[in-house]
Amino acid sequence: MPELPEVETSRRGIAPHIVGSKISRVVIRERRLRWPVSRAVDRNLPGQTITSVGRRAKYLLINTEKGAAILHLGMSGSVCVVNVDTPASIHDHVDIEFDSGLMLRLRDPRRFGSLHWSRKPLSHRLLRDLGPEPFDDAFDGGYLWRKSRGRRVSVKQFIMNAHIVVGVGNIYASESLFLAGINPRRAAGRIARHRYDICADAVKSVLGKAIKAGGTTLRDFYGGDGEAGYFQQQLEAYGREDEPCRRCNTPITAIVQGQRATYYCRRCQT
Repeated sequence: MPELPEVETSRRGIAPHIVGSKISRVVIRERRLRWPVSRAVDRNLPGQTITSVGRRAKYLLINTEKGAAILHLGMSGSVCVVNVDTPASIHDHVDIEFDSGLMLRLRDPRRFGSLHWSRKPLSHRLLRDLGPEPFDDAFDGGYLWRKSRGRRVSVKQFIMNAHIVVGVGNIYASESLFLAGINPRRAAGRIARHRYDICADAVKSVLGKAIKAGGTTLRDFYGGDGEAGYFQQQLEAYGREDEPCRRCNTPITAIVQGQRATYYCRRCQT
């Protein structure tokens, strides 16, 4: 599933090509995505000019003066900018065409993505109750420590909760906790303040490096420029079961938490 770094990579890839462009037409070949694509998308986007391309959590915001298209890539979705005469494949469900001769194309083989229209996107039901962005000043060790008090859930599941902080998906949670030296099985409420300082810094570091590398390619994710991400080559724990820890040579352990795979070093992470 595309996570925050992949979505941010897509945002950076498409923005230079579409900001300032006027939408001439919207073509929706398949409305049956995770939620049916509303007719409001067809009614409101044509004729408007893209003012910016933003991101909130894992959602892309295609902003105009009157509102925004809110796009989620789901499990295997991707966006790219192509010429308007580029033939569509079977999984190319939505095209947003511009008067520049380019178009933004949504490809979603599993149809778990979604596309919405909102005049006030940050108040949309999908976005309004989300936690802070990991790079916001509001997100730090003190914030995590306060939010974690009394919680018995594991720290990995805690930092993956989008109501606590957005964008820390399964891969990046494992990598952040490895960098912080925190055992992913520990109860969130039993971790000291100073360790949350380290954890918050680790989250920022891991996500920052992943964005710089263009995201992680584990199956079929590609950024808005069509290029694969390369953060997979830098993974320290995730997907390295039984391989030696790069710090201490102890084999990396794999367990299941909340139906998701977790990878960690039993010696380095306490």
